Amino acid sequence: MLGEYDAMATIAVKNLKAARKFYEGTLGFKAVHTEGEEAVTYKSGSSQLLVYHSQYAGTNKATAATWMVDDVEKLAKDLKAKGISFEHYDFPGMTRKGDVHIAGKLRNAWFKDPDGNIIALVSS
Repeated sequence: MLGEYDAMATIAVKNLKAARKFYEGTLGFKAVHTEGEEAVTYKSGSSQLLVYHSQYAGTNKATAATWMVDDVEKLAKDLKAKGISFEHYDFPGMTRKGDVHIAGKLRNAWFKDPDGNIIALVSS
């Protein structure tokens, strides 16, 4: 059934103009479709990311979207140079080297967008 179809991450924001500045200017996404001041769709690898205006933006306390990347350490360093502040968590069985959490071969880093949505980077 649904396992045969692509999924799209969706992230709610309060101010689409500010979100576009962050997602395009800071994170480097390219818009592929817009719905005026209500939504913008970005290409992300072979998938898509929908960023949309919502009064409920920033209410999610869990990870909103995760990107599987080749090198979390390098990407975290590059994003930090662009002004991104990373979140630090105390998880059982994980250590931390700078902004990267380590559990065996798994590497994780988390940061928030301007609305407080938690974004995860993962490599293994």
